[in-house]
Amino acid sequence: MVMSKPVACSRMYNLSPRIRGLWDALFALASSQSGIELEIIAHAAPAPLSELWARPDLGAVFMCGYPFSRMPEAARPTVLAAPVSSEAWSLDQPLYASHILVASTGPVNAVADLAAAHWGWTVRDSQSGYHAARSYLAGRFAGTMKQITTVGPLLNPSGIVAALKDGRIDAGAIDAYAFQLLSMHEHDAIDGLRILTTTEPLPAPLLVAAQTLPVDITTALKQSLVTLHETPEGAAALERLGLRRFSAVAPSAYDILPQRADDADRRLGIPW
Repeated sequence: MVMSKPVACSRMYNLSPRIRGLWDALFALASSQSGIELEIIAHAAPAPLSELWARPDLGAVFMCGYPFSRMPEAARPTVLAAPVSSEAWSLDQPLYASHILVASTGPVNAVADLAAAHWGWTVRDSQSGYHAARSYLAGRFAGTMKQITTVGPLLNPSGIVAALKDGRIDAGAIDAYAFQLLSMHEHDAIDGLRILTTTEPLPAPLLVAAQTLPVDITTALKQSLVTLHETPEGAAALERLGLRRFSAVAPSAYDILPQRADDADRRLGIPW
């Protein structure tokens, strides 16, 4: 029987054709350096990310830490590495945050206004587009918010950006690394928006492989990713994506995410 090639996919950060092309180039380089032939796919929106993460042929695919952390340990895919952004909020570690965005000329002018803002959210299993915002609000306004109006699911950062621009929402949280990519390569997309505040750093989305993939293959892919910055070609590919390197991460680092989400649910007391 001929085995299919493991797939690579940057769907979480496929924010434009140009950005996807940069990811495809990075995956091609990792494939070449590891000696593992990867099939690079788009799995374009609106195809559900859950369908992508359930595939048995994952080779190097971005996965949000929140759904990963909610899976039973025995069912989790194999962790390869997580990205380290060049932005200050990463603390030079495999961490990310969420930017709470508002329209530059919109009704929200200060953090205090967020308690009464019309919020947008991406999907309920997203750390950056849903749980980060709720944790932030719980920390600021626990016990004082009686109700809130929301629009969702808006699917991804592009959905939040579009809803802010057309006035359907007053505020929304998006992955700070996604915002970094847009700032670098698609600045017109975020024109007219501003960062009101940024949530605290937490473990970044991770590249995973199927649990059933042979160990020698996952080992080679992991080694290729975490050493990519050591070669001139790899360092250049990473720089074009605003990254310093990929770093090895422990699956247990993500266990904090459901704890924080459950705590926010209790403290906020407002369903979305």
